[in-house]
Amino acid sequence: MTSRRDFIRTGGLGLAAFAAGGNVLGMSTGFPLAADYISKRPEVSKRHFTSKAVEETIVRIKKQIKDPKLAWMFENCFPNTLDTTVNYRVQDERPDTFVYTGDIHAMWLRDSSAQVWPYLSLCKNDEPLKQLIAGVINRQTKCVLIDPYANAFNDGPGHSEWMSDLTDMKPELHERKWEIDSLCYTVRLAYHYWKTTGDTSVFTADWKKAAVLIVKTFKEQQRKDGLGTYNFQRKTERQLDTLSNNGLGNPVKPVGLIVSSFRPSDDAATYGFLIPSNLFAVTSLKQLAEISQTVIRDNAFAKTCTDLAAEVQAAIDKYAVTDHLDYGKLYAFEVDGFGNRLFMDDANVPSLLAMPYLGCLDANDPVYQNTRRFVWSQDNPYFFRGTAGEGIGGPHIGYDMVWPMSIILKAMTSSKDTEIKACIRMLRDTDNDTGFMHESFNKDNPAKFTRSWFAWVNTLFGELIVKLEREGKIALLNV
Repeated sequence: MTSRRDFIRTGGLGLAAFAAGGNVLGMSTGFPLAADYISKRPEVSKRHFTSKAVEETIVRIKKQIKDPKLAWMFENCFPNTLDTTVNYRVQDERPDTFVYTGDIHAMWLRDSSAQVWPYLSLCKNDEPLKQLIAGVINRQTKCVLIDPYANAFNDGPGHSEWMSDLTDMKPELHERKWEIDSLCYTVRLAYHYWKTTGDTSVFTADWKKAAVLIVKTFKEQQRKDGLGTYNFQRKTERQLDTLSNNGLGNPVKPVGLIVSSFRPSDDAATYGFLIPSNLFAVTSLKQLAEISQTVIRDNAFAKTCTDLAAEVQAAIDKYAVTDHLDYGKLYAFEVDGFGNRLFMDDANVPSLLAMPYLGCLDANDPVYQNTRRFVWSQDNPYFFRGTAGEGIGGPHIGYDMVWPMSIILKAMTSSKDTEIKACIRMLRDTDNDTGFMHESFNKDNPAKFTRSWFAWVNTLFGELIVKLEREGKIALLNV
């Protein structure tokens, strides 16, 4: 089996080329300009799932985009999750959907939630699509009950190249890196599915057990009563693929924040209290409380959730909001409770930049605005600017590699048309004429990129286009 890291090294050739529906390049090979912009989607018979509402959205929006390349990219990218990664079935008389991340046939809780998120608003008028998303929620419930500390799962018992990791691996797990956001994403999808459709069928007895387990895990990783049950080590040449101190990570002082051993990039945290993920946890706990109070009718559990949310928020305000020499009050990326703080941002979501997108902060909040100015500047050690483009990267890929995800999130959280338009232009001009988004590209050379088949960022790009059309800003696409 090929690992995520192997695909990063090779540019994701092989299966990715076929799944994406055509010729796809790696890190250094050339690619002919697609002057006629022929669709790169798989032929209809090879698509994993077809949604009437999604197809109608593609047709409607394409007609409004005057830039032929952007129209082509939207058609390729927006349905990419449905075309290539979803595996829908009915198990135990309930919908069940297993979602590949793309070039790896495993399901990340984070990625699977984010991949189907852009279709959520369309499922009210498309019952099969609604069932597909309900199936993702049902599958995630099963995953959390198997192991709330795991980030990625196999489709049933199987084998993973990470079975040798020194942690409590199970046959159903692809990888067991503890990341707060994995659990938060499952709550986000279930909550907004309910708010969008009114359907409460996903809130089963098993879902309630999973919700209780989520809160239990958050509390355990506050580390007030010891270091907890989770540890992780891997034999690797990559420092950020394993944890120090016999698999427990760097020390933290129990102050009410929740430890996230790994970031949403699957890289180890430097200081255990990852602030974007703690902010995400506050939002998720409030959503769990509302579901519990309104649907489950469990006021005691709702209070447990709201009390924990308030405790974490108070700790964020005290330990993570701090003065920067040049930007005033802003959010640190990570803290440890001892007074140490890390000032940076990573492209993966949740990031500091993405907080309004996830509903965690008001985009007009002055502390967020200060943070935003900082993370999109060369004072952020993982911000890169070159002749091809600019944006945030991270240690997962390394120096000079910009993640299109960060450019998309800058546009998503911006109120400035000129800024949004510049982001669109950059996304259009750095795909290396493949018609798809990539995990990252070199700031000076878009032909040097990673992951040809990364469904999350493809669908996220489509979500941005749909958002602009909904807001009456389709003209910004005609760059």
